[in-house]
Amino acid sequence: MSASGGTKAIIAALTANLAIAVAKFVAAFFTGSSSMLAEGIHSVADSGNQVLLLVGGKRAARASTREHPFGYGRERYFYAFVVAVVLFTIGAAFSIYEGVHKLSDPHPVEAPIWAFGVLIFAIIAEAFSFRTAIRESNAVRGRQSWWAFIRRSKSPELPVILLEDLGALLGLIFALFGVTMAVVTGDGVWDGIGTLMIGVLLAVIAIVLAIETKSLLVGEGASPDVEDQIRGALENAPEVERIIHMRTLHLGPEELLVGAKIAVAHDETAAEVARGIDEAERRIREAVPIARVIYLEPDLDRSRTPAS
Repeated sequence: MSASGGTKAIIAALTANLAIAVAKFVAAFFTGSSSMLAEGIHSVADSGNQVLLLVGGKRAARASTREHPFGYGRERYFYAFVVAVVLFTIGAAFSIYEGVHKLSDPHPVEAPIWAFGVLIFAIIAEAFSFRTAIRESNAVRGRQSWWAFIRRSKSPELPVILLEDLGALLGLIFALFGVTMAVVTGDGVWDGIGTLMIGVLLAVIAIVLAIETKSLLVGEGASPDVEDQIRGALENAPEVERIIHMRTLHLGPEELLVGAKIAVAHDETAAEVARGIDEAERRIREAVPIARVIYLEPDLDRSRTPAS
């Protein structure tokens, strides 16, 4: 997947969140609503997270160095993991704390028209951002389900933005529920309940993101369909008798390392083996363009070599 789609979704989300954060804090000031305050902090955390994703994409594009010979592609995974940590510590923890505080000391929501106006505006803005993320994701997810796309995507930006935008929309609905119930019943406890719901939602999203980005950060191989394409490219090469074993590793979302031990004919000369390896590498890159680092080790198929 090209990073351009992810960048477009990030910028759309960042623009929406900055405007929404200001509106939420204004509403929190006039209403005294803990749900609105939690949502304001949520939007600030989301905005910071989108900046982190942009920084990660920029740093990952740096050229390789002697200290980092395989480049910096996995910095995108690191910054996505930081996003999960920020979402949990700032967004979820603060919301849960504020909700518990409001439950212990409830007070009615003042000037609720501010809260309702801001929440409706925020829902509309977040819906536009979410639509952009869905459109950009649909361009690359193919026939995968949404859950499979989030679980298997090697590019972290779109899954992160999708979950953030989904969490933002649900959080706004929870805030609207809490404020509405508090106004209708005159009991500020409902505002605290809405705040707690937002905190639990953010914690769940943060945990899912942390698990998925940790897996990418530690190191994931190519997806099964990509490995099948690589195997097909090697096995269809006349110079390769069979694949003895093969390993793959994502150095970044758009850069794959391929290492394989291949069996070659026992009577080939060194020059013939070298030409065969060059041809096999060409076939792999043609089938899987992101396979940019390839190491092929020629060997004899000892299971078929006649005993001396």
